[in-house]
Order: sequence, then C-alpha cells, then structure tokens
Amino acid sequence: MEVGTEARPSIATLWSWLEQVPDPEIPAVSVVDLGIVRDVVWDPVEGDVCIVTVTPTYSGCPATDVIGNQIRDALEAHGVARVRLELQLSPAWTTDWLSQAAREKLRVYGIAPPVAGGVSEQAVDLSQLRRNVGSTPSVECPRCGSSRTELTSQFGSTPCKALYRCNACLEPFDYFKCH
Repeated sequence: MEVGTEARPSIATLWSWLEQVPDPEIPAVSVVDLGIVRDVVWDPVEGDVCIVTVTPTYSGCPATDVIGNQIRDALEAHGVARVRLELQLSPAWTTDWLSQAAREKLRVYGIAPPVAGGVSEQAVDLSQLRRNVGSTPSVECPRCGSSRTELTSQFGSTPCKALYRCNACLEPFDYFKCH
C-alpha cells in the first residue's frame, strides 16, 4: 500500500523506523544512534515524498551509499513509496552527536566509546608543520573497565577507530576516535 498525504506516517513514526536501521560497519548501533540522520520531513510541495537528511561520519565514508540504501529500504518496507536522501556535509559530523544509548551500545559491543576532549590528540600545528603531541585520552577497556590501556595503532578496523590494548586483561579493542 502506497503512503499518500492523507495516510502518511507521523515524523515520530518515521524516526522510530530509522532507529531500527543498523550502521553497516557497527551493527550494534543504529544510524539514528550515531547521529548521522540529521532530519526527516515530508516534502512541503510533494507531500508524499519523505526527505531524509544524512551527514556521514566523514565525507569519504565508504558506507554512505550502503546507509542510504538501508534507509530507503527500511522506509519502503513500511509503505513509504517515495524517499529522497539528501547529503549534508556542513556542519561536519562529530562524535558529540552520538547518543548516550550509542555510547553504551558501543561499549557492550566491545568498542570503547569516544572520550570527551580526545579530539585535541589530532590537532595539527600548521605554523610548525608538525603534529602536536599531546596526551592521549584515558580510554577505558570495554571488556574489564580498566583505564590501564595504551594506543597500539591510530588505525583500527575502520577509519573511524583506533586500536588499543588493555594492560589489565591484555585484550586488544577498538576505540571510536573523536571527530
């Protein structure tokens, strides 16, 4: 059944459907949990077109097309026949947009959530053309909760993660980098 303007779902219902769309790289969290779905509206001119505005975690994210297809598929499965995805690159996505639920889901999944203030570790001093070497954030192990952890690689299983090792339980784990 096609959704017309007289029977279209509420915006709250559309959001609830999108909360069920998993991130393709981290299926424990939804695209809404991550904060990459920025807005959902019915087109004011063509009332039967659902517009979903998405900001990828970074402009070159390889999962952007997959996420768009998953969003479209989820809404179409609920009878929304016309979905338009709009990409919004500014303001750029930030880990500040992660919901508290997403942070907890990441931890339970075995990925340390971003630590407030961690962005400064990536700051570049252009006047000196060198990377500022500051203290790395204190990252808790998602398995045992210890803060006795160390960065082993800035590059984790995906570009948005770094690899850490816990010195207490000796397990490696991903850390979701601050952006």
